[in-house]
Amino acid sequence: MEPIRVLVVDDHPVVRDGLRGVLDGEPDMRVVGEAGHGAEALARARATPVDVVLMDLRMPVMGGVDAIRELRREVPGARVLVLTTYDTDRDVLPAIEAGATGYLLKDTPREELLRAVRAAHRGEAVLSPTVAGRLMGQVRAPAQEALSARELEVLRLVAAGSTNREAARALFISEATVKTHLLHIYAKLDVRDRASAVAAGYQRGLL
Repeated sequence: MEPIRVLVVDDHPVVRDGLRGVLDGEPDMRVVGEAGHGAEALARARATPVDVVLMDLRMPVMGGVDAIRELRREVPGARVLVLTTYDTDRDVLPAIEAGATGYLLKDTPREELLRAVRAAHRGEAVLSPTVAGRLMGQVRAPAQEALSARELEVLRLVAAGSTNREAARALFISEATVKTHLLHIYAKLDVRDRASAVAAGYQRGLL
């Protein structure tokens, strides 16, 4: 049986050396290349058949997410297993959406890392517990309902400092209708008052 061909991508040579030592020590694995950034990883994967790519995320020249996206397009047979220090939403979600098969943190124990490489090679999703928890939180979060065009108009007037009466006059509707729109805005933005609605509007790019 052919060993799993692994490409190690990390901008720190010491990390690459350590991973090579761990992986090459296994009879069913062989490190076939190393790269210090995403562009170099793409060049290596184009030149040498690769089964699993161990990919860091934050690297110079080309980061991990862009590299994953290009690898999925150019070398679709290669599975990408993210191995990084970061587990924030801004790191995890883009990497998974780009096509990573798994996501591990660098403090993962040796045996778990080896199991993850084998699982990724089989096409199985592999996630560290903290990353799995983040993704579950995203799935469980209630979907945010979009504001209607009229509700956006009301929110913009409120953000500009208009009272209910002034907003009603500007939109040629009654104050009662403005209040109704505000209640709908509060519900959709999951807030309780005007100030919080305006803050949420800016935060979500509505204003």
